[in-house]
Parts: sequence; C-alpha cells; structure tokens
Amino acid sequence: MGAAALPSNGEIATVTVDTHPLVLGLQPAALVDHVAHVDWSLLDQIPGDRGGSMPVAIEELEHILKEVKAHKLASPDELSPMMTMAGGSVANTIRGLSAGFGVSCGIIGACGDDEQGKLFVSNMSFNGVNLSRLRMKQGHTAQCVCMVDELGNRTMRPCLSSAVKVQADELTKEDFKGSKWLVLRYAIFNLEVIQAAIRTAKQEGLFVSLDLASFEMVRNFRSPLLQLLESGDIDLCFANEDEAMELLRGEQATDPEAAAEFLAKHCNWAVVTLGADGCIARHGKELVRVPAIGEAKATDATGAGDLFAGGFLYGLIKGLSLEECCQVGACSGGSVIRSLGGEVTTENWQWMCKQMQIKDLPLPDIRN
Repeated sequence: MGAAALPSNGEIATVTVDTHPLVLGLQPAALVDHVAHVDWSLLDQIPGDRGGSMPVAIEELEHILKEVKAHKLASPDELSPMMTMAGGSVANTIRGLSAGFGVSCGIIGACGDDEQGKLFVSNMSFNGVNLSRLRMKQGHTAQCVCMVDELGNRTMRPCLSSAVKVQADELTKEDFKGSKWLVLRYAIFNLEVIQAAIRTAKQEGLFVSLDLASFEMVRNFRSPLLQLLESGDIDLCFANEDEAMELLRGEQATDPEAAAEFLAKHCNWAVVTLGADGCIARHGKELVRVPAIGEAKATDATGAGDLFAGGFLYGLIKGLSLEECCQVGACSGGSVIRSLGGEVTTENWQWMCKQMQIKDLPLPDIRN
C-alpha cells in the first residue's frame, strides 16, 4: 500500500474505513526515525547523556547522520545497516495497537510535504492507522537519529525545531468524537497543544494516557508535568525507571514502588517499566509486579516502552486484570526489542502471540 492521496484541504486521505477510531494518538509533529547500530566511540563524541533523548538542530542532525554512516556496525541479520521508518513514541504505540492487536487507531498531528512526510504516511497507512486527522503542511517533517549500541540501548537525537506541527487552535471536537482513549507523550514544546487536546478529550468523555517521554524532559520540566498530573485529567501514566527517579527527586523514597504509588495518587492506573526486570503497576490499592518476557539481551530497546503501552492499553480495552494488562505489555514490549527499530516485524508479532498463548491471554483478533 503506497502513500495515501493528498486532498486539497491539506488533510490526508486515509485508507481506513473506521471514522471513529477507538484509540487516538496525539503526535503534534510526524517524525521519521533513522535507526542504526553504532559503536561506543561515536556516542562518546555526541553531546548529551548516552541513553537519553536530546533535541538537536538540523545541521547537527545531518552531521550525526554522516558520522553514523561512517561508524555503523553492520549487523549480520539486518539487510541494511540503517533503517528509516515512521517514528515517535505515540506513532509506535498506535501503529503497534493497529497492526499487532487489531485495535482501530488514528493519529492527530501534522507532517511536511517532503519525502519524510510521504514515508510517514505510507508506513502508518500500510499498518491500518486512520490518517484523516493528520494535516499535511508546507515544510519539513521531524526526524530523529536513533543510535543503538552493542548492548541494545538507544541514544536519540531528534530534530524538531524546523518541523511542521499541529497547533492547539487547529484541534476540533470532531477530532475526538466517538473515540475512547487519547494517547499522549509529555513534551514541554508541545505543552499548549497537549493541554488543548486533554481539555477537548475530557469534554468528549475520553480516557487519557500519558507517557513521561525521557528522564531529561522530567528533570528539566518537572513543574509543568506535576501540574498536568495533579489536574486529575490523566487516567493512565507510564514511566520508565529513570523517569520515575527524576519525578521523585527530593522525595524520601525514589524506588519504583514509591514512584508507582506517587503516580497512582493522580491517575487510575500507574505503570513503571523496569526494562529486563519487568514492571510495577498500581490501580487503586492493587500493586502488581510482572517479570519481563523474552530475551534478557535486547537487539534494540527502541520502542520497548511504546509497545508495552500498546499491549497494556489492549488489556484495558479487553477488560483484563491489572496483572494481565502488564503481561500483555510485557509480551508486546518483548517483541519489538528482538530486531532493530520501533516497528514490530511479522515474525515477532507471531512470537508475541505465542507468548500470550502460553500465558492464556486473549489473542488479538487480526483480520488481514
């Protein structure tokens, strides 16, 4: 399936017939990921913390891409040393829910009228995502370099500054009508559109899921994040261990259980993912700890949290218990780390279904 046709009103036609997707993802700026294996000597030359995500200017992105091509490690099981695909945390979650779980999904955002924009449209529409809320604008589509080291850990450098994005005043009630969930990722530069989306989503009766994005984002912009959480409008929150520690900075206890307890004060469901150690989740007074599923060593951790979130949401939609939601999340999160990039291969979706079958979890109803 190629790129969808682009109608004259600047909105993108979609191949999906479901006009009111069950799950909507807000990703203000469509993003294309360039994913490659690199050696540690390159990571040492790049400003910022290894393992984190730090925005860069277009010149620096182009410089890093050039360096990556020079330093890349050719992986024996990959056809290409660098992969390019639709990216961004929300896009990864939405694409996974649609392609792997058969849940009707749509994305709200904007992409540029460039090659990257066409690639984003083609990739997401191929995976069954409704793109009728994705605006095409003149300009550049956001890009991100994802550098994966020998241990499977990823360091990300997104370039968002010159990219087109959807603005708060462009959102309408029609965007949200008939949907059940809104999936968001915290980002200070998108705060206005995030707040507008939450406001409208709540008016339309949607549940809201928030991912804490990165430890740098939590560390540097903790106060507005706390205001978002304390608003009572966030129903489900996902944090990884590093983000959880930053969130609890200054508190007496900073362990994952304390983080889950802290988040559960403000959200119905709170989940702290712990990588190879699984996750901790809290819903009301119920607390569960679920181990990870799959290989201890990740080929590439890109998208692990995003796909975990997709699996957990599938569990909630199906009415599963808290523990079962975490188990589905562990299965889907475990599927994406088996290969390079944040998109799950057909083979790895099959692996996920096998793991779900072993655990007696309800299998996705996928109609191809």
